[in-house]
Amino acid sequence: MNIAAALLFAGVLVATVARTAPVAASPIPPAAIDNVPAIPADPATPEPAAQAAQTAPATPAAGYVGEEACATCHTGYDASLKASKHGLAKDPRTPAAAQGCESCHGPGEAHASDPEKVKPVQFNKLSAKAVTETCATCHNRGPHALWKGSQHEARNVSCVSCHSVHQPKSAKAQLKTVNQQQQCMSCHRDKVAKLDRSGHMPVREGKMECSSCHNPHGSTNVRLLKAGNSINESCATCHTEKRGPFLFEHAGVSGDSCATCHDPHGSNNDRMLVAKLPFLCQRCHNHTRHPSTIYDNKVLGTSNRLYSRSCVSCHSAIHGSNHPAGATFLRQ
Repeated sequence: MNIAAALLFAGVLVATVARTAPVAASPIPPAAIDNVPAIPADPATPEPAAQAAQTAPATPAAGYVGEEACATCHTGYDASLKASKHGLAKDPRTPAAAQGCESCHGPGEAHASDPEKVKPVQFNKLSAKAVTETCATCHNRGPHALWKGSQHEARNVSCVSCHSVHQPKSAKAQLKTVNQQQQCMSCHRDKVAKLDRSGHMPVREGKMECSSCHNPHGSTNVRLLKAGNSINESCATCHTEKRGPFLFEHAGVSGDSCATCHDPHGSNNDRMLVAKLPFLCQRCHNHTRHPSTIYDNKVLGTSNRLYSRSCVSCHSAIHGSNHPAGATFLRQ
């Protein structure tokens, strides 16, 4: 064996021994162990203590007994609460997410100890102001923001006058009647009765309801109208072709309101007019021009043209005209 082969054999032998020999574990100083960062836990897997806190039922606060205690005597009220939006426990804004029944009816510990002596908050026995203050702790935005000072609030109408949390009869809004029309009829009987006339708003057909035009919780417009700052602006939200402005404006439209000629709830006259033509027009047009005299029964009996076709046979653009020759609102 030559020198080169001997050296190569010795190197292979040393490498083989190094791979097979056990490696002695070097001691690690205690200070180094203390400085090793802890391995973060998987965020998807909660700690045992946190997991137990999530599964354990919420402990009622001092003075409260919890919803289950209320349901032992007031059977069915917990089910009716859970069937409404008030019972959505996942929504932090609802009573169910706070203290359940006691969110609105007050702490029940004293009542549970002596039911005959201590009574919970009963909304049907409270004043309208007290009921509103309770409901307004949550319902104070959006359509409810203008309740304070509104016509209904000024007449001591409270939330429970129209709504029922536990025994609603309507499909929405938790009304005490099956629909808005019947609920409004309890006070506004004259307005709802007009819906039975030949010309009426399509409320009884289900295409509209009272809240389509009115906001019962308050409005900046007159008569609790939802849109605009006047009756005309509210009507123009649907009847946009009557909005204007026009080159020639009818004073009865621009100066007064749509309700001067039309009854917005219903009428037995054409176009829901408050009076039959031509008598409606002659409430204002009674001067000594055309027509020169007030129409009476004798004139109407001999002039079928006036009785059956009336003023709008010629003056068809009575809401306003943009035609250069439309000063008299004639058909152009």
